[in-house]
Amino acid sequence: MNTLMLIAFGLFGGIIRAVVGMLKHKVFTGKEKFQSRRLLFTLITSALIGAFCALLTINDYRITLLAGYAGTDLIQGIYKITK
Repeated sequence: MNTLMLIAFGLFGGIIRAVVGMLKHKVFTGKEKFQSRRLLFTLITSALIGAFCALLTINDYRITLLAGYAGTDLIQGIYKITK
């Protein structure tokens, strides 16, 4: 599979994780308004971490999407395995 396509799936997985996190925040705190700067930072950071994690996985778009969603959890797990 094309590397650019894998990165795109990782980006998408990261964005999904950010949106889920924001929705959980809304449900548990009851606040409906998000700070636009924080929202943009969260989306960009999650997307970049998702893309990085996508590069660490095998060439399967389903695994890449999950790796993008797992994000920092995947990085932490790989670090613990190699340490």
